[in-house]
Amino acid sequence: MNKIKVWFASSEVAPFIKTGGLADVAGSLPKALKRLGVDIRVVLPKYGQIDQKYVSRMEFIGSCQVSLSWRQQYCGIFKYEYDGVEYYFIDNEYYFFREGLYGLYDDGERFSFFCKAVLEVLPVIGFKPDIIHLNDWQTGMVSPLLDANYRSRESGYYKRIHTLFTIHNLKYQGVFPKSILNDLLDLGWEYFHPNGVEFYDNVNFLKAGLSFSSALSTVSRTYAEEIKYDFFGENLQGIIRNRSADMHGIINGIDYETNDPETDDRLYANFSKDDLSGKYENKRRLQEDLGLEVSPDVPLVSLISRLVDQKGLDLIEYMLTELMDLGIQFVVLGTGEKRYEDFLRYAQDRYPGKVSANIKYDGVLAQRIYAASDMYLMPSLYEPCGLSQIFAMRYGTVPIVRETGGLKDTVVPYNVFTKEGTGFTFANYNAHEMKDAVARAVEIYRNGEEWEKLIKRCMSQDFSWDNSAKEYRNLYRNILTRFNL
Repeated sequence: MNKIKVWFASSEVAPFIKTGGLADVAGSLPKALKRLGVDIRVVLPKYGQIDQKYVSRMEFIGSCQVSLSWRQQYCGIFKYEYDGVEYYFIDNEYYFFREGLYGLYDDGERFSFFCKAVLEVLPVIGFKPDIIHLNDWQTGMVSPLLDANYRSRESGYYKRIHTLFTIHNLKYQGVFPKSILNDLLDLGWEYFHPNGVEFYDNVNFLKAGLSFSSALSTVSRTYAEEIKYDFFGENLQGIIRNRSADMHGIINGIDYETNDPETDDRLYANFSKDDLSGKYENKRRLQEDLGLEVSPDVPLVSLISRLVDQKGLDLIEYMLTELMDLGIQFVVLGTGEKRYEDFLRYAQDRYPGKVSANIKYDGVLAQRIYAASDMYLMPSLYEPCGLSQIFAMRYGTVPIVRETGGLKDTVVPYNVFTKEGTGFTFANYNAHEMKDAVARAVEIYRNGEEWEKLIKRCMSQDFSWDNSAKEYRNLYRNILTRFNL
């Protein structure tokens, strides 16, 4: 088979622009696929917030016009090669030179433009992909646009292009008034039906990707099953069940080169599973810097997260006293809903020297917390994949998680009899079950020899992109075989 050509579209890509885990995936997966011989190019908006050190190195390739009904909008194309991968940036300052990436009054128009630009720029840059790999709602409308307005063009340029749509988080869907169907997208009303883009008399970008893409994937095997049912399905469980044969669960990985405790220069001290002395030094230094009691014997539990309902913070809030009675220290890093920010500040005031609430985002501090902590708490209501538990294990920090989504797929429950497993888990979304899981972890922590073996098992896990990238490559091949390309 000839080298597979993939056009990878994402609304955010690390290290250029990031609000969450999507950027980490979009920054790491293409590099791994490139190493496997896939001819992959990445496309994203040229946001005003992208660091000038990257912008100054971008090469202007050309431009085209993007039609949004009666509007003819300028679309500039910039190119930058980074870590061996070619990145293309879609330039339109009116749409993308803004404060913030999402949640703006005209997101429907902005990402209609981006979806059309993803298709329009291909002849300009001279790249004809076999597959367009789409990610989350911001790219979901590419599939029906390709079906309606591009494959039938006389040039035949788009005829044999197919799409893979990946769900990173089903909760965020891109729902807009149905008027955009004609006013922006130039899609006929034959696409506005329950098995198309229609969603409670609105247009749903994510549903468009689910309905019209050649194949579907999401970021863990368990989440791929969960979203077929009402609790996790976010009112799209019907269309997901209809397309279940086309849905594939592939766990996310992390960049093992950047996130290596032996070489990471963001840490206080480097370490390996064969020499954990640096990990203990990280703990001592972090305790000092955050104003916690400096003690190697106190279990240090951490949480790095968006502070929102999904992350299980209400369980922590309900069980705070009982958790602290276990004799732990608790470190939190993140921002989000005011009620949770206020609760964590209160917890810090109530337990001075034991709780550290860092209501901000700080990439260096995040790495230091991963490296310094003994345990990482992740009691999520739902979690499509989760990367934090993977980062934690990479740095020898034992995860305590609820058995949902990717958390269930990546953390093996510790067995006190066989001494196997990589973390501590609980099944139900229940504060007492969460506290019991933390208590079990603290009990094993008191046995220093067994705990050190557990740390080393965590650090021996392989959640690099190598295995997952092979699964994506196989999925690309299956799509091409299925459509006889």
